Amino acid sequence: MAWRIPLGIIGGGLGFWAFPTENLWIIAPLIPAVILIATLGLGFWKATLIGFIAGQAFYISHIEWISLYLGPVPLIGLSTLCSIPFALGSGLTAWLYDRKKPKGLGVIRFAFAAAGIWTLKEWSANNFPYGGFPWSRLAMTQSDSIFANWVYWGGLSLLSFVIALLGSLIALAILNGKKLKSRGRLAMVGVAGLSVLVPLITPIGITTQAAGTLKVAAVQGNANAGLFSNLERGTILQNHLDATELVFENFPDEKIDLLVWPENASDLDPSRSEFAREKISELADRIDAPFVFGTITKRDGESFNSTILWEPGVGPTDYYDKQVPVPFAEYVPSREFWRSLAPDLVDLVPRDFSFGTRDGIFEISQGPVGSLICFEIAEDSIPRTLTTQGARLILSQTNNADFGYSDETFQQAAIARLRAIETGRTVVNISTVGLSVIYLPDGKILDELTWYTPAVMVQDVPLYDGLTPATTVGLWFDLLNALLVALSVGAGFLRVRRR
Repeated sequence: MAWRIPLGIIGGGLGFWAFPTENLWIIAPLIPAVILIATLGLGFWKATLIGFIAGQAFYISHIEWISLYLGPVPLIGLSTLCSIPFALGSGLTAWLYDRKKPKGLGVIRFAFAAAGIWTLKEWSANNFPYGGFPWSRLAMTQSDSIFANWVYWGGLSLLSFVIALLGSLIALAILNGKKLKSRGRLAMVGVAGLSVLVPLITPIGITTQAAGTLKVAAVQGNANAGLFSNLERGTILQNHLDATELVFENFPDEKIDLLVWPENASDLDPSRSEFAREKISELADRIDAPFVFGTITKRDGESFNSTILWEPGVGPTDYYDKQVPVPFAEYVPSREFWRSLAPDLVDLVPRDFSFGTRDGIFEISQGPVGSLICFEIAEDSIPRTLTTQGARLILSQTNNADFGYSDETFQQAAIARLRAIETGRTVVNISTVGLSVIYLPDGKILDELTWYTPAVMVQDVPLYDGLTPATTVGLWFDLLNALLVALSVGAGFLRVRRR
């Protein structure tokens, strides 16, 4: 244990360099590799302990931005919750290893099982408790890598599986390399080679069809829209009104088809503020195009983080309420219980946003456009559902003002790029302060804005119809992976009974 605990910490700490902004994607397979070397051969309980410690190092190393304004307590609380499935996954992998030390082609079978357990523990942390924390997946280190196209086939879970598989092969080569026969070594090289070859030859776009273009004007207002900003009401709205003037000044001859503002772009709800309604209506008529913007709405005594579609000459014609508010940021689950433990922190979230139930599809003349809000870009089901509901373009509207130049914004943009490849759709990632960028379905950048400046992106954005493999057969990957793990564990129990 004297060398295994530090090694586990090192393995988890590699997340600091693997995730954006450092973005050294090539070292991502070393995270599971080093943790496996630290835990294999220890048995379930000791491996679980080291896995928990490694999990803490893993999460804290790359989501430290959570502590920017709220201090270390929320960061430690979140990393602890997420480290529980991390630890159990490490213990289960070590238990399987001890049941039958892999030899020959058994090395490949074990590597697949270990990758499956890693992917399953990611899924668990992404969904539990309170909807989980849909972040910190190995896939999210790969937006700029040669492996990124794996998401076209099966989404982020498949890409995480591939990176974990490579890490497992590395660990097994180090632990069992001298014992492996040529057949086992060739099999390991073959699997590693396929993991690189498949994304290189992936025919991006073969299952989707171009459906024209849309002249989109996306506005970054450079607004101080953070949680603790105490600006005069209407200031954030005015920031975006002023920034939108750049559309008229710099693109006077362009006929805009869709104007997009980010999440929380209007700090006044036009349904309750005559001033906001007048300004927004005036702008929509002036730009003579559908206008999509974020604001906080109230209906029937409930609060929602909303996106509104405003038509020129008509007014609001549709809206989308965030379906997955962020726990402990946009609402506090089991508020009384958590308030008894940390009243000062819980009281920083004075109101609970309700869960939206409407779809994020906005119908405009050029066809359906999909809208999601902020961290929903990390939820597998949201962008996939928008695509299967017919969205030809995805708008990812976000407010990153609380996170400054931290890694959070780079990590969120990396997820948006992977979602573009996964869904076969252009993704317009528009922020209050940055990083604002338009990603094409092959992951390339169509346009990008400078941080913390009032700026606009005006582009002919390609529209697409059709579905990628990730949004059809790829929907079943997590279930198939869980079955793979269950079969591996079942086989382990059978071996124990035979003995």
